[in-house]
Amino acid sequence: MKQITDCKGEPLPVFGKGVVTDCDIEQGAMPFGSVWNLRVLMLNDIGRSTTDVPVPAPGQFYLLRSSKSGHLLGRPISVYMARRAAHAAYLEFLILKKGNGTEELCSLEKNDELELIGPLGNSFPLPKESDKVCIVGGGIGVAPVAGFAMNLKEESYDFYASFKSGSYGLGFVRPKNLVVTTDDGSVGIHGMLPAALTAEVLKTNEYSVVYACGPSPMLNFVQKICKEAGVKSYLSMENRMACGVGACLGCTITTTEGNKRCCKDGPVFAGEILQFEPAKNKPIGKSTAGNENEPDLSVKVAGVKFANPVIAASGTFGYGSEYASVFDVSELGGICSKGLTLQARPGNSGIRLVETPSGLINSIGLENPGIEHFIEHELPSMLKLKPVTIANLSGSSLETYVEGAKLLDKTDVPMIELNISCPNVKAGGMSFGMNCESAATVTKAVREVTKKPLMVKLTPNAPDLIGIAMAVREAGADALSLVNTFQAMSIDLNTGRPVFDNIRAGFSGPAVKPIALRMVYDVVQTMNKLPEGERIPVVGLGGISCWQDAVEFLMAGAAAIQVGTATFSNPLAMTEIVKGLKKYMLSKGFNSISDFRGSAQ
Repeated sequence: MKQITDCKGEPLPVFGKGVVTDCDIEQGAMPFGSVWNLRVLMLNDIGRSTTDVPVPAPGQFYLLRSSKSGHLLGRPISVYMARRAAHAAYLEFLILKKGNGTEELCSLEKNDELELIGPLGNSFPLPKESDKVCIVGGGIGVAPVAGFAMNLKEESYDFYASFKSGSYGLGFVRPKNLVVTTDDGSVGIHGMLPAALTAEVLKTNEYSVVYACGPSPMLNFVQKICKEAGVKSYLSMENRMACGVGACLGCTITTTEGNKRCCKDGPVFAGEILQFEPAKNKPIGKSTAGNENEPDLSVKVAGVKFANPVIAASGTFGYGSEYASVFDVSELGGICSKGLTLQARPGNSGIRLVETPSGLINSIGLENPGIEHFIEHELPSMLKLKPVTIANLSGSSLETYVEGAKLLDKTDVPMIELNISCPNVKAGGMSFGMNCESAATVTKAVREVTKKPLMVKLTPNAPDLIGIAMAVREAGADALSLVNTFQAMSIDLNTGRPVFDNIRAGFSGPAVKPIALRMVYDVVQTMNKLPEGERIPVVGLGGISCWQDAVEFLMAGAAAIQVGTATFSNPLAMTEIVKGLKKYMLSKGFNSISDFRGSAQ
């Protein structure tokens, strides 16, 4: 990883490898284990340390990504400390464990490899010898300003550090005055930054320059008091980013001089040019202190009560008993049966499954024993299970849909899911769900022969999903479930031919989740425009793999959610979602799902 410079001799960011020398919990950070100290030895292209490895300036950062990571993007992490010794370059990062990416970085072990892009961005400008310096750090923002302070003469600056609880990152700073504030009073002054630093303090102490890094509200406050006191400020900003080198324009921030790239023009900016946007939305929930009462996870869909909103999707869970030895299936809200047709089907020939990045393409073809066999053999076992049983009804013609519905109507099955969305059959399935007229026709025909609650499963491949949703509602649907799989294909590199005999197949998994979420949101939004008595509930599915995904679908307005492909990669995914939902509701003070359902609408 040799240093590259531009025509002016300025260092340019490079892509290279590093190896972890240590990754330990940062002592003093509260709650314990929330902040980690990651130490990395920089390597060149042939895996040996070299004096040509770039050493970052104070304030710069790197995009870090584990070499084994499944995440698409590296995470921007500011440098805490950097040094070169014995022909090696060492970097030290303080990392706040916040999301999946940072959690992965915090779980790295000695000798694990990292991919790094950097050093990125600009650095803090050095103060003049006559300047009286004030350095401010908030939370994890302490790291870059502490690194900057270590490059200044001892006791040539004052340092203000503000935390919610505990303190960390201050072991090597040597200020003339160190002031620590904590929101809970665990260390130093009780309160946040304004409890110790104000415009009056800036004036009284005759500071001439302020350097700061921390959360946006804190930087906004620092900017205001510096303006009021007439003090120059340099603020280190952060934003989500993809490239880190100024190419994608995904990390721009608003300034009086137009949009600026946080990764290239920053992250350090003169405070007076920054334009902080007011907070658009307040955090949802009654209290972060939690709810003392046990939350009620139950939901109703078309008059049918589910103990919780997590339903096993059709085609991914068999008839429930298949996973009974893996986990307690009684913890689920409902189970959709395998797709059922009037007559038994052998399914599709040839290869049936292809794994893709963050997804799965399947061409099963509705293989099933037929509805009569299901009623006699599988249904009794399903009904004995605690979750609500849902029979997924498919067909190859209008007549087979109707005859299948007649048979199911005579049973004790609580609900029928009408499948007009399967992309893996040449007749029936998705062909009925591609336009309003055919979707309404089959829905009406089935409605006329059954009194069971009828949930119609829609395809995302339809050109007018909302139109079809409204058409089947008018035709008698009691609920909707969406979306089924997306049409996809795969090609064999050895033969140059399509992998699947049917050429096209159904794509599912985490990769489709953002699109499915948008579709559920759109249908619910349209449904909400109707009089309340004319609306029908929407059950959301498509790429849901964790409780956070489930919460998003519920916030989009879904009455419940279905989980499919995630069970293949993690058989416990659905029970973890149930537990995650409960924990989330407790943390937010929610008593029921309705407290946050549709909050995004």
